[in-house]
Amino acid sequence: MNILVVWASRHGATQEVADTVAEELTAAGHAVTIRPATDAPSPHVYDAVILGSAVYMAQWEDSMRRYITSHHDALLDRALWAFSVGLSGMPGGGIQDPVRVGPVLLKIQPREHKTFAGRLKPRELSLRERSIARLGGAVEGDFRDWQEIRQWAKNVASECSRLKAGDED
Repeated sequence: MNILVVWASRHGATQEVADTVAEELTAAGHAVTIRPATDAPSPHVYDAVILGSAVYMAQWEDSMRRYITSHHDALLDRALWAFSVGLSGMPGGGIQDPVRVGPVLLKIQPREHKTFAGRLKPRELSLRERSIARLGGAVEGDFRDWQEIRQWAKNVASECSRLKAGDED
């Protein structure tokens, strides 16, 4: 299957997750193109798409939201998965802000959305980002679970193989 992996990352942690996802898809025999949202091609020529974005203050990166807006109809016509990196939890209740992760995902209806823990290196952050992290009680460290990320990617690869074989819609 021909798969497009599109990522949006401020400090590289999400890009590293996307690279790992692409590695697993390739190992499973799929043709994979991986690009940042700022430079990603139209999904029209791909059988499946995986979107991954860093999350800051419950929002996906602007570049990913712009990519989704620009390619909305094509994304709806593809097998689509999504992942978020860094989301520490959403407040309870309905979120009304349309740029928040939930409403963005509802617009594109992925088969699955997976949230992965992220990485925090304060020295890489802007003053504003450091202030927000400090106020939010964020802890420095790399909390990405590479086994979990690889297993999710293997599951997506398996689903793509079944789709290619015509076993599932």
